[in-house]
Amino acid sequence: MGQEKLRPQTGWTVLAFALDWIRPPRQMNGTSFFYAHTDQWRYETLGVDEILSPLADRAKFGGSMIDYNVRAERMGWLPSAPQLKTNPLQLVRDAAAANMEPKDYLIRGLKDGSQTMSCEDPDHPSNWPRNLFVWRSNILGSSGKGHEYFLKHLLGTTHGVQGQDLGVQDARPKEVVWHDQAPEGKLDLVVTLDFRMSTTCLYSDIVLPTATWYEKNDMNTSDMHPFIHPLSTAVDPAWQSRSDWDIYKGFAKKFSELCVGHLGVERDMVLTPIMHDSPAELAQPFGVQEWKTGEIELIPGKTAPTFTVVERDYPNVYKRFTALGPLMNKAGNGGKGIAWNTQTEVRQVGELNGLVSAPGATCGMPKIDSDIDACEVILQLAPETNGHVAVKAWQALGQQTGLDHTHLALHREDEKIRFRDIQAQPRKIISSPTWSGIESETVSYNAGYTNVHEMIPWRTLTGRQQFYMDHPWMTAFGEGFTSYRPPVDLKTTHAMQDRKPNGNKEIALNFITPHQKWGIHSTYSDNLHMLTLSRGGPIVWISEDDAKAANIVDNDWIELFNLNGALTARAVVSQRVPGGMCLMYHAQEKLVNMPGSEITGARGGIHNSVTRIVLKPTHMIGGYAQFSYGFNYYGTIGTNRDEFIVLRKMNKVDWLDDEVAV
Repeated sequence: MGQEKLRPQTGWTVLAFALDWIRPPRQMNGTSFFYAHTDQWRYETLGVDEILSPLADRAKFGGSMIDYNVRAERMGWLPSAPQLKTNPLQLVRDAAAANMEPKDYLIRGLKDGSQTMSCEDPDHPSNWPRNLFVWRSNILGSSGKGHEYFLKHLLGTTHGVQGQDLGVQDARPKEVVWHDQAPEGKLDLVVTLDFRMSTTCLYSDIVLPTATWYEKNDMNTSDMHPFIHPLSTAVDPAWQSRSDWDIYKGFAKKFSELCVGHLGVERDMVLTPIMHDSPAELAQPFGVQEWKTGEIELIPGKTAPTFTVVERDYPNVYKRFTALGPLMNKAGNGGKGIAWNTQTEVRQVGELNGLVSAPGATCGMPKIDSDIDACEVILQLAPETNGHVAVKAWQALGQQTGLDHTHLALHREDEKIRFRDIQAQPRKIISSPTWSGIESETVSYNAGYTNVHEMIPWRTLTGRQQFYMDHPWMTAFGEGFTSYRPPVDLKTTHAMQDRKPNGNKEIALNFITPHQKWGIHSTYSDNLHMLTLSRGGPIVWISEDDAKAANIVDNDWIELFNLNGALTARAVVSQRVPGGMCLMYHAQEKLVNMPGSEITGARGGIHNSVTRIVLKPTHMIGGYAQFSYGFNYYGTIGTNRDEFIVLRKMNKVDWLDDEVAV
């Protein structure tokens, strides 16, 4: 089930993050994580001073992009991964040995410097990510901005990075430890689950073939329509492939067996950012003060992340994976700042799926043994698919607003959508407070409907639609009001133009990567039908005027390159493309009809070979109402519409078919 506009969200999060067993979960926003651990920050040439407002106090807003991300993590605005340089299990043990509460021990350590956050030294071996499990994502292909940096620093393999990291004379970060030699190859293991040989699969140590849409039971939802769709097993998975659920169940079972003697019941320190839709989102309403600089005390959950000790029972991971845990009876469920009791739903899941009869940690709890069992848990717990839960959720919201909103779901209170129901026919969801639109026969779905017609406050500092943002970082970067921001100069083409000439004219163009044209959403451009409809391989669209200026005709092989890397493709010359820019539809794989690059000497890259993650400090703000971190909701994004490349016609098309010299 995809996370983008996930309809039965509060049912899914229980299963995805094991909220029935342990709270809070440990989460991370991918943009900040990969910016740090692919070492793209070491090549950052966009100065903070270039995007500051002329009215900002430049003495207060120095440093580089990663400095702002580090400050945000320290103040609890953004999550971290890893969180601490010290193993969090060991930290709790050390606290016990010192006869201190783990929370107090960590506060003391952070203040006296004996404990440090990993974000302050991402290149230290203790802070490297070691294992990467990829589930149906093409992170090393269509998804990962800065592809060549992934190859160089995360994987330690052949790459096309052309730039040098920051020199002694450059403006290096102030908050991050600088290592003269950048690490190459941080990961020990890459495992990918997929049903096709994507670019990510090619770079993986282990590829586990998973079932396709018609070989497994699952659910699909979208923001494009209000229906819950099933994926149903029409045929068994081919050969050795298994469903996603069975693969992860297998991981859990084998891990539970192998960890005995190494990991038992352990206590773990979890750092959680100041969360959106929680009381803590007003933790820092008056300015920005940092505990690290002595401006304010380190107060977990207010001026720093929340520190929570959770218990992990590693030998029972498999048992816990396959049963609905006790927290749904004790703590209930919720989302978007409201909560409700789920004891009735837990009992009904047990009646539907059966109870665990085997002795042990989960005896008597509802089963989650099969993929259908997992779907039933989501459907039972989510207000969008269980009318009784929807009414309880609206009641919970009404306690905050002082108004009765239950009429939005009362007419469907007795409706419970089961997996067999959606197999028979996709079912329309029930209105829930997770979303600001309603499902109605008389009103089309539109965001903000309940805010206006139910008088539910907007999720802002004022409770109204807010157009002026008075946070110090917003005003410092000139974004107090919505305003046009001109393109920034990422400085990736100047040093590359005419650096490795091939006799053909070189031109600099803006480079964008729109949604796929000959593909299905973000993947499958390597499908034979899709390849036949297009040019049978990688293509880049350019304008007639730019093509003429560079002596390029339609279908010529061209090369695009900058300091980030290089790619090869055929040219599509079109009058529909404006001059000064070119576009390459994303998700064109690196494995079909791809000749070698004259710039790198290796096989041509992918569309993300010439991109890099570009962070924006205003996306890092936290503890300030609507500016607070939320999973898949608010945080940093990889802005890269201002990327420029050098484009030229290729002089020699080399398919690199010769044997590699040893």
